[in-house]
Amino acid sequence: MDFGSADGWGDTIYFWIIPVVMGDAIFPPLPSEMVVITGGALSAVGRANAFLVVLLAAAASWLGDILVFQLFKRRLSHTLDRWRWGRVFHQAVHTATAKAGRSTTYGAIVGVRFIPGGRLATTAAAGIANVSTRGFSLCAALGGLLWAVWSVGLGYVTGAATGLPFWASSLIGVGVGLLIGGILGVIVTRRRGSRSPVVDGTDEELDF
Repeated sequence: MDFGSADGWGDTIYFWIIPVVMGDAIFPPLPSEMVVITGGALSAVGRANAFLVVLLAAAASWLGDILVFQLFKRRLSHTLDRWRWGRVFHQAVHTATAKAGRSTTYGAIVGVRFIPGGRLATTAAAGIANVSTRGFSLCAALGGLLWAVWSVGLGYVTGAATGLPFWASSLIGVGVGLLIGGILGVIVTRRRGSRSPVVDGTDEELDF
């Protein structure tokens, strides 16, 4: 496979979307934005279907969010401490909530995912706070759809506007997305404070 060729990626991009986007719900460093934006860039050169990329990314985002939400809502996360990767996951939750804040409102469930680490932070916090499963599911579905449309749009617009190879358009789209997400993160953190519920919450809220 020629990784620099749009023809080489073709249908392959579809198979990457679900595992990477779902995995990003647990391990934020996974490059889910990169994969979805790349799908948008490929669609700009006619090598992928933008609608299908959006659909797969939104579905994978929702499934990953539900998995993490139920894990914390049902207080099953302690079982992960038996393994090193589970302890790393817990540390990632602590770090994400410290950076992204601790809001569990429906608006935050939809919108904070656009901030680096915000998806994991808000999903875990919603589970700990016993947010309604139905309400969370609907907001996670809406948030995932908006995020997927935004990410695919970044890739498509940069690809169509620059005329560069798809991988270059993808990198530009990722850079723009990270810049905007970082700015939003600074604004949200200043407004809500950056303290984590891991430090500030009650014992019941901290049942990880």
